[in-house]
Amino acid sequence: MLMRSPLIVGNWKMHKTVAEALGYVTALLPQLAELRGCDIAVAPVFTALSSVAAAAGGAPLQVFAQDVAAEGPTGAFTGEVSAEMVKEAGCQGALIGHSERRRYYGETDAVVSAKTRRALDAGLLPIVCLGETLAERESGAALEVVERQLRAIADALTEDDARRIVIAYEPVWAIGTGRAATPEIAQAMHRQIRSVWEALFGAGAALRVLYGGSVTAENVADFTALPDVDGALVGGASLSPLGFAQLIRQSQAGAPARQAAKPSREADG
Repeated sequence: MLMRSPLIVGNWKMHKTVAEALGYVTALLPQLAELRGCDIAVAPVFTALSSVAAAAGGAPLQVFAQDVAAEGPTGAFTGEVSAEMVKEAGCQGALIGHSERRRYYGETDAVVSAKTRRALDAGLLPIVCLGETLAERESGAALEVVERQLRAIADALTEDDARRIVIAYEPVWAIGTGRAATPEIAQAMHRQIRSVWEALFGAGAALRVLYGGSVTAENVADFTALPDVDGALVGGASLSPLGFAQLIRQSQAGAPARQAAKPSREADG
């Protein structure tokens, strides 16, 4: 039975100068030497991407951008950074459609879909973020909202593309609030996301689905032990290199339970 490789990503948001980012990588890399069986990435600010990518070169640490432009590869789009430019800076992937981009900068499902397409065309791995607000969850619309967001992305993908994408479920009400979703909520939503994906692209289109939203070293194993959770997108708890390393180690503590619970039909994505 093939397994989906776990992925832990630290989203630094608008933190760390280039010097601070390099100090972080210097402190983190020795901590990763003993870790196996897990993909690890950080998402620095644009100004630090090339420096962090160079510092991480050859190490088990991937570098993702926090966003890419919906347009490209070039054009009259002041302030934007294209997926091709991010790729040239040394990135392996990019976050797309984070709830803060949707909320503060008005990114619609159509914009998120276009950015996903641009990232794939540039050879990046997109981690596309989905999630409902507190009002949507309390009204009973959470599954409907996330399925709508998921289908908007899928409309722009081929079957091959569907194997080159990661989804991050981030309930908006849990991001930066200290209020993480319960394991039961996370598992139910991840199972729904996977079911929709399989209905669209077939059971062979295995998909990695990460949980994000107030993930800490104390609770990460509760999520990574779940059969349909393939890792975590981490915000504030990733800002300390030693703290992030500890979180990664704790994420692997959930692996035995996850492997035991995983359905045999699942394949690597």
